[in-house]
Amino acid sequence: MAELPRSDIEREAIRDAVGKSRKLAARVPRLILEARRVAATILHGLHGRRRAGAGENFWQYRRFTSGEPASNVDWRRSARDDHLYVREREWEASHTIWLWPDRSPSMDFNSHLTEWSKLDRALVMSFAFAEVLVQGGERVGIPDLMRPTAHHNIIEKMAEVLIHDETERPSLPPNFSPAPFSEVLLVSDFWSPIADFRKIIGQLAANGARGHVVQIVDPAEETFPYSGRVEFIEPEGLGSITAGRAETWRNDYRNLVASHRAALRSECEQFGWSFTVHHTDRGPTELLFAVHARMGQGAQTFTKDHQPARTGAAGFA
Repeated sequence: MAELPRSDIEREAIRDAVGKSRKLAARVPRLILEARRVAATILHGLHGRRRAGAGENFWQYRRFTSGEPASNVDWRRSARDDHLYVREREWEASHTIWLWPDRSPSMDFNSHLTEWSKLDRALVMSFAFAEVLVQGGERVGIPDLMRPTAHHNIIEKMAEVLIHDETERPSLPPNFSPAPFSEVLLVSDFWSPIADFRKIIGQLAANGARGHVVQIVDPAEETFPYSGRVEFIEPEGLGSITAGRAETWRNDYRNLVASHRAALRSECEQFGWSFTVHHTDRGPTELLFAVHARMGQGAQTFTKDHQPARTGAAGFA
């Protein structure tokens, strides 16, 4: 086959990107409605991400610690019993969270076991989480696409930016430099090679940013419910493979995915990042609560899935 001239390749890439953007645009209204529903549920169940720091609003009293300046003591409260107390205020400084939902071709898969594609669930989660964060006074950005903002219509702003993005959509986030003490949330199926995953989170963590990794998985990628002659097509251009009796692959497949997931978890642990698995046949609310609880927790490591573990799986999807 003759190689296409570079100009033709570029035009083909642009047409492909425009087609994907139009397809996404048609789904966005449904995703926004779902994201608003999820965000409302989360906001109803939260009392804010309150923490001590500089601000005007009272938060709590705590015991006076030896070595602190005496001027910190709240003498009126301390007069009530035999202990000294300090009046703490609620932290009001804006915090920056970078959200990156994977929009590569492998994410646009859903099996007959669920109505949601991995891409749709990743976007709903990102939109809803952005709404919750902005309502809490935080700033949200998308690497290489949207500067951190606390815009009151953050969901619509994010959706517009994503729809009009016509660049290549890789399986891992771009290498950018989040500021120290900011946080990064990566949402993907993470079927990329472990070496590539290790490299990117190492670069993101280099400045001291805290991170949270959510692996979005279709239930078929966990259970491998295939039998008989099945052709598996790799959606990102790596070809296809045909199984004469797919059921005979099941155990090896599950072992490979369990090994891959253990490696992902191990890499996250090394940087103090959290790692969570989410299946698209489960609702997103539980996931959002779990990830929100981990935000602002410093370098502590949270590595248990937010739901009962299943036998691991990876995707030929």
